[in-house]
Amino acid sequence: MERQLSRSDRLIAHMDSALRILMPGAAVARRTNPAAAVGQAALDEFERQHVAGVVRAAHSATVGTQGFYQGQMALIKLPASRRQIEPLEGETLDHLAWCHQRLVQLNSRTSYFTPVWYGLSLGLGLTAGAIGDRFGLGMTAVTKELMSQQLNKQFTQLPVADHNSRPLFRQMAADNGHHARLAIEASGSRFPAPIKWGVGVLASGVMKVAYYA
Repeated sequence: MERQLSRSDRLIAHMDSALRILMPGAAVARRTNPAAAVGQAALDEFERQHVAGVVRAAHSATVGTQGFYQGQMALIKLPASRRQIEPLEGETLDHLAWCHQRLVQLNSRTSYFTPVWYGLSLGLGLTAGAIGDRFGLGMTAVTKELMSQQLNKQFTQLPVADHNSRPLFRQMAADNGHHARLAIEASGSRFPAPIKWGVGVLASGVMKVAYYA
C-alpha cells in the first residue's frame, strides 16, 4: 500500500527541490545528457557568448516552470492527478542539470535573477493551485506548452556547429510538450489563446533579461 505523505513530508520535499533549483550545480540529472557522446564544438567568442545566453535563458524559463509546478502541486487535492503529473518534476530537474552542465562547458553561469524567477513563479503557482485543481493543472499545461514552443524557437537560434546544445534543446522541447499533455489529461482546464498569449509575453520577458544577466 502506498504511503500517504503528510504536509510536513511534502514541505521537506519542496524545500529539497527548491535548493536543487537555486544552488548552481545542485540538480542531478537522472537521465543521460542527450549530448553526452558528442565532442565539444569549436565556437568563436561571439558564438560562445550567444549560446551561453540562449542556454541561460532556457535555464531561467525552466526554473520558472518548475517553480510554478511546485506551487500548484503544494495545493493539489486530487490524488490521481497528483500521481499522474509527479514525473514532471524529475524530468524538469534533468533539464536544469543539463543546462548547467552546458553553461559550465561554455565558461558561463546561470542568471543572477534565478531566485527572483523562482520566487515569482512559486507565488503564481500557489495562487493557481488555491483557485482549484483544474485551473492549476491547466496553467501548468500552458506554461509547459509555451516552454516547448520557446525551446523550439531557441533551437533555430543556435549555431549549426553547436552539436552540444542542439540535442539538449530538442529533448527539452519534447519533454515539455509531453508534460503539457499530461497536465491536461490529469484534468487540467484548456485555456483560450489570449491567456496563453499573456503568459507567453511574461515568459519572453524573463528569457530576454536572462539572456544578458
